[in-house]
Amino acid sequence: MSKLASEAYNVSGGAGKKKISLPEVFKTPVRPDVIKKAVLAVQSLRIQPQGRDIMAGERTTAESLGTGHHLARVTRVKGSRYPRAGRAAFAPGTVKGRQAHPPKAWKKIVKNINKKERLLAIRSAIAATASKDLVSLRGHAVDKVQNFPIVVSDTLQNIKTAEEALVFFEKIGVSPDLERVKNGFKVRSGKGALRGRRVKYPVGPLIVINKDNGASKAFRNFPGVDIVKVDELNVEFLAPGSHPGRLTIWGQSALKKLDNLFKCE
Repeated sequence: MSKLASEAYNVSGGAGKKKISLPEVFKTPVRPDVIKKAVLAVQSLRIQPQGRDIMAGERTTAESLGTGHHLARVTRVKGSRYPRAGRAAFAPGTVKGRQAHPPKAWKKIVKNINKKERLLAIRSAIAATASKDLVSLRGHAVDKVQNFPIVVSDTLQNIKTAEEALVFFEKIGVSPDLERVKNGFKVRSGKGALRGRRVKYPVGPLIVINKDNGASKAFRNFPGVDIVKVDELNVEFLAPGSHPGRLTIWGQSALKKLDNLFKCE
């Protein structure tokens, strides 16, 4: 990363006259392969383990009748003179039969990642937020944004209302990306629409702050916008879907803590 300084915006939108030096973390080379591995490790923690009763569909004395009966040689329920007798059972594909390859409760779902790889991934994802080309390639509307990375004074943390937040987005040139998110509204097809996942939005800007003085309540009104404290930052916030280059707005004090939080060991 060749860029070692950036101008800090005021909340009113004006760029500061004094340039601020960027933390060393922004010099990290962008590694999409390591970022993807780290994002998958984070996502795997949300998967709920599941399994099936190992005897499901097998609690029967069904046996095949063999050949010579002009019937398929599938296992059939024993007996006669009751409805279930003679019907196919036990085998996959039969009524009340077992599953062919059911999910196993003992399957290892959580994906592990080495500490140094995880650290490299988040440093790399942070560095990607300083590249306008990567941010634009990810699909964000950044034509009106002048400086990368976007650094804002700590008065950002004191924004209390959505109206103030909207003015702030317009001043720093991020409002076109909000329009992109708004126009990308989609109603999900299929069963997910019945299960609390009816609406889909594109990913919008990420706001990283040091202290939350009410800003989260103001920015949460905008679809696609995430706000997170720097101490709780992870690679999935910076690279949703494992794609680096999310449009990120850094609070000035949050920026200063990056080297201490994600220093190389």
